[in-house]
Amino acid sequence: MSGRELFCQPRRVRRGAALTLVFAGLLVTGAATGAFPDPGQSDRKTPTGAARAADAHEDVAKAAAEAMADGKSPMEAAERAVSRSGDRWAAVYSEGEYQEFEEALDGQYTGVGLWARRERDGRIEVGKVQPGSPAAAAGIRKGDRLRSVDGEDVDGRPVTDVVSLLRGDATDARAGTTVTLGLERGTRAWSETVRRALLSTDSVTVRKVSAGITVIKISAFTRGSGELVRTAVRQAPADAGIVLDLRGNSGGLVGEAVTAASAFLDGGLVATYDVDGAERSLHAEPGGDTARPLVALVDGGTMSAAEMLTGALQDRGRAVVLGSRTFGKGSIQMPTRLPDGSVAELTVGHYRTPSGHVVDGKGITPDLEVGSAALQRAETVLSGLGDPS
Repeated sequence: MSGRELFCQPRRVRRGAALTLVFAGLLVTGAATGAFPDPGQSDRKTPTGAARAADAHEDVAKAAAEAMADGKSPMEAAERAVSRSGDRWAAVYSEGEYQEFEEALDGQYTGVGLWARRERDGRIEVGKVQPGSPAAAAGIRKGDRLRSVDGEDVDGRPVTDVVSLLRGDATDARAGTTVTLGLERGTRAWSETVRRALLSTDSVTVRKVSAGITVIKISAFTRGSGELVRTAVRQAPADAGIVLDLRGNSGGLVGEAVTAASAFLDGGLVATYDVDGAERSLHAEPGGDTARPLVALVDGGTMSAAEMLTGALQDRGRAVVLGSRTFGKGSIQMPTRLPDGSVAELTVGHYRTPSGHVVDGKGITPDLEVGSAALQRAETVLSGLGDPS
């Protein structure tokens, strides 16, 4: 398992281990961040569901306001109200945490620019160093052992905890703050103090592999990522098949996922969703490449907006989906700003694939179950040497 500083577990998630997995990355934030366009709504409504969502927001806001009036913590009161709501995807963020979250959706994060990975013996190693980052300037290299962060031993700890320490989550550390790393390379052990910075992420990467195949890897749907996918498809050789790698993509902005879908579809339905009981729909733009062979790779870390894109391509017969069942998060959260500046995000609806499949709690089953050799199998399918059925 590995983790980058952008993808870390928020500090005030209140539903146990399941949410720890979800918040390893970005969440769908719904209309709050412009993730869901508003193309109009149909006549289908579910007032009971709408009332429940509205009541939950009202209860949380009321609890926070009463706590503020009593001189207590609005955020802690909101956390208790969220816990009582039974909303498994709900979370409460401090003002600083929510700012970090919005930065992440912009394709930015505060950190030192390294990936951490946990080896089988529990040791933490540097899996990659971002060029031009503080870690790179300090001479830290891939393969270096990370022994401690600000004096805390990291051996045996979950990668998400290590990433949280690197970012300074416990103190809402911002760009410019320092962190001291205990490192080891061969027989050399030393400490390095580096200054955190606001860094940009590469949410879309493109590479060419054998047999004229282009691999487009989307790590998260940050702002602008959808257009990067469309550009990559237009620039791929005319006769090249495409592997769309969505493994480990934990979501982001749904509008960007719709734009990515538009690269492969000539208009038409991408998903339907409901917000406060009103059903709405998302459509691809016309003019996408519908002829080029396409395989989508997914796994248990494929979540939210990435599942929506997968479902659209699968249901409409545009891609062969390879890998393992996706995570199963198809809910929409919207925020409520609390009196102390903190933010409560509560579920207000769910989305469905074009065929009406509900993703939340179920995930998407690939057309072909594939393990560690998923990319090689994708090349075989695209080359016409294997039977994807």
